[in-house]
Amino acid sequence: MNMTRLVPPVAGDPHGLDDVRLQVRQFVAEQQQAGRIGRSADCWLTGWDEDFTRALAARGWLGMTVPVEYGGHGRSHQERFVVTEELLAAGAPVGAHWIADRQIVPSLLKYGTESQKRKFLPAIAKGECYFAIGMSEPDSGSDLASVRTKAEPVDGGWRITGAKVWTSGAHLAHAFICLARTAPLDPAHRHDGLSQFIVDLRTPGVDIRPIISMNGKHHFNEVILDEVFVPDGPDGMVFGTIGAGWQQVTSELSFERSGPERFLSTFPLLADVAGHMSARTLPRHTDLGRYVARIAGLHQMSTAVAGALQRHEPADTAAAVVKVLGTTTEGDIADFADVLGIPDEIDDDDPYRTMLADAVVQRAGFTLRGGTNEVLRGVIARGLGMR
Repeated sequence: MNMTRLVPPVAGDPHGLDDVRLQVRQFVAEQQQAGRIGRSADCWLTGWDEDFTRALAARGWLGMTVPVEYGGHGRSHQERFVVTEELLAAGAPVGAHWIADRQIVPSLLKYGTESQKRKFLPAIAKGECYFAIGMSEPDSGSDLASVRTKAEPVDGGWRITGAKVWTSGAHLAHAFICLARTAPLDPAHRHDGLSQFIVDLRTPGVDIRPIISMNGKHHFNEVILDEVFVPDGPDGMVFGTIGAGWQQVTSELSFERSGPERFLSTFPLLADVAGHMSARTLPRHTDLGRYVARIAGLHQMSTAVAGALQRHEPADTAAAVVKVLGTTTEGDIADFADVLGIPDEIDDDDPYRTMLADAVVQRAGFTLRGGTNEVLRGVIARGLGMR
């Protein structure tokens, strides 16, 4: 097997952006010491803090890859990678802007109309516009080709009817990109006839219903669309090309599946475990070194994919590899910390207890969101030409 087909090589000096890394690290530490932000596991899903998002924007750490003409900073994917990796490693509350900055920005740059770019990109870079993703549906699992949400042409645009589920942050976001069927399903060509639309989540006909997790927290939602109108034309909200939704979605998923959030969701917990082992409040265990080594390897792989995306090279297969290995590692770290238990020396209100409890609760979702690992193994096999 030619492994260079699996993960692209890392290009450039790995220490060339250490100054950026240190700047972010110092900024987050100052925010934590001042009590402005906390520190949590799975912070990119559960940590919604609009004040912190705007603080990052003020430092130029949102919309980093957006061209200056659209209100961004014209920086590289590698620079953005360093910033996001440091934020995740610190457990900073980045949930408000995460989907918009990670996924919507590159999609708008690739598929958006000029009007859409000028409407959304500057607002995202300022930390003032938040997005969700409308892909998954009830009873569809990870089979996006089976979506039943329909968009029908009407005078001046489209009317969308259907339901989306597990829509993170929809109750707080301004809009989401909705995948809908614009042509009847052809069993022989299931990926045809799909299109994407930008839907204002305050539009009449949108009903957002909370899905409460077992720990009582609210991150997920079901979004019901009842004949929701989306305009078309030069200033409309049709996203990309009608009928090309599948190709656009698979392009977006390279950004969703390969980033550092796919292996660092429980890194703050692992760091605390290491601290307790050093202080002898938890027993030392050789598996700590194994997890550190796995994180180091995933860092290299994810960095390589970021470089490939910067060079506009195909990265679907490599992104799937990062997602499968990374989310498995995240879950293994949660299990490892859970087995070690709570140190006797810490108080009931110690943040470590909350971080561990959240990691255990969120653990089940790590290998599901962004495509289940079972499905992604098929993506990897097809990408390698296997039958």
